[in-house]
Amino acid sequence: MSNLFVLSIGFLAQLFFSARILVQWFLSEKAGKVLSPSIFWIFSLMGAYLLCIYGWLRNDFAIILGQFMSYYVYLWNLKGKGIWKNIAPILKWVLVLTPFIAVCFVLCHAKTFIQDFFQNDTIPLAIIILGSIGQILFTLRFVYQLCYSYKKGMSVLPGGFWLISLFGSLLIIIYGIMRLDIVLIIGQTFGSIAYMRNLWIGHNNMVMNDEKL
Repeated sequence: MSNLFVLSIGFLAQLFFSARILVQWFLSEKAGKVLSPSIFWIFSLMGAYLLCIYGWLRNDFAIILGQFMSYYVYLWNLKGKGIWKNIAPILKWVLVLTPFIAVCFVLCHAKTFIQDFFQNDTIPLAIIILGSIGQILFTLRFVYQLCYSYKKGMSVLPGGFWLISLFGSLLIIIYGIMRLDIVLIIGQTFGSIAYMRNLWIGHNNMVMNDEKL
């Protein structure tokens, strides 16, 4: 498959991820506090779907792992925002079943999957482990966000979410440099800036609330 085509999928995925951050960042700046807009989760799901395909075509287990771990968190937030009920039933089934179909495919072709993803001479196992750790840490932000939002009874993006995002992003940038993956490098570098800014906005908002008290 054409390398340009694969890169196009990766950049399109990162475009959705960057767009979600830009919109969330702009709305948060305007409101003076960290917001969790619905479009953030819509773009997250679209980006995750495409980046998973990109990771598959690149034989990159770390990328696939990260997207699989956060995929259903995106769906939960869409439900929490009231968006899920407005999605066409056929699309709902596609979104829900895609990961299951992918897992079944892997199980049916386990030997080939292991050879392509873990015994690939172009990707040392140590680099795969580093990338996987980065993706796991990066994805834990959504586990944290899910637990936090569940307790609050609404979809929110707490400060811990941005802190975990920043550390995970830095690891993925290192991994992207090792893999010469321009898609990961550009996407995560831009994201890191937004994560730091959201931490600052959240800090300022907390200070203002303390002053009012």
